[in-house]
Amino acid sequence: MNKELLEQLKMISDEEQAILDGKNDIQKELYTSQKDFIIDSKKMLEKGKLIDIRPHTRFVHFPKHRHNYVEIIYMCSGSTTHIINGHNTVKLETGELLFLNQNATQEILPAGENDVAVNFIVLPEFFDRAFLMMEDESVLQDFLVGSLKENSGLVDYLHFQVKDVLPVQNLVENMIYSLVNKQTGYRNINQTTMGLLFILLQHQSDKIKRDDSSNYEQGLILTALKYIEDNYKTATLEELSSLTGLPAYSVSKLIKRHTGSTFKSLLQIKRLNQSAFLLTTTGLAVETIITLVGYDNTSYFHRIFKAHFQMTPKAYRITNTFST
Repeated sequence: MNKELLEQLKMISDEEQAILDGKNDIQKELYTSQKDFIIDSKKMLEKGKLIDIRPHTRFVHFPKHRHNYVEIIYMCSGSTTHIINGHNTVKLETGELLFLNQNATQEILPAGENDVAVNFIVLPEFFDRAFLMMEDESVLQDFLVGSLKENSGLVDYLHFQVKDVLPVQNLVENMIYSLVNKQTGYRNINQTTMGLLFILLQHQSDKIKRDDSSNYEQGLILTALKYIEDNYKTATLEELSSLTGLPAYSVSKLIKRHTGSTFKSLLQIKRLNQSAFLLTTTGLAVETIITLVGYDNTSYFHRIFKAHFQMTPKAYRITNTFST
């Protein structure tokens, strides 16, 4: 991280100074007016803002709480230890990201002076543009988006170990810089930057760390989604069953319960989206594309493509290919 920006973020806040002077707790009135410790976006954001940042309060145990917004934590230097939902321990190292939705509970062990974390306070509507920029109906996109939505049934947090992914570091630090310096037009800048960040993260599923054995089912679902992404041409439920070590009917049931879709439906969506991508980015014949995405029945492909996109493959290519 830029040295000057890091020094700016390391500055001791009034709350931290009070802690260093002997106060042994955070100032809850800065975070909420509610009896339950739910950190309130109205306390964290100026009226009309959809996003802002706040350095994490160091030198004290931050008690168990929830948020009524989406929180994204970026570790600028050092590390912090988070206890999620009372039992999942996440150690966030320099350059890593932690996404928390409104359902997750969190407490944070005391951080030292050089353990500098930035909390992004984000209202869900801020993500509208970012979602539109991502690949249409990608199963990994659905997983990520679902984790950011209120009342998600799949997962309450995502820990991305992306400290070695330079483009991710650059995008996050650009957002921090623009918010710290309150750049003119920063909302548009950061909504676009967030979209680019999501595009990168949806291809970093191998860097999502799940830390507790109680998340076994969630790990299986992530395995299934990545299997479809990587093997859509030849993927079968039987092969996924062998990969996970579970009977096919158990895998099928888990997928349906956690995603709301069947394995067959998720696979079909991936194949159709890949065919749409090839139609608009290559000059390959439709018959060739049908084979490349894993189908051998041309009439069946045309039928499901039209049902999904409300037009034929030929019309889709004409409508969505821009002339240069």
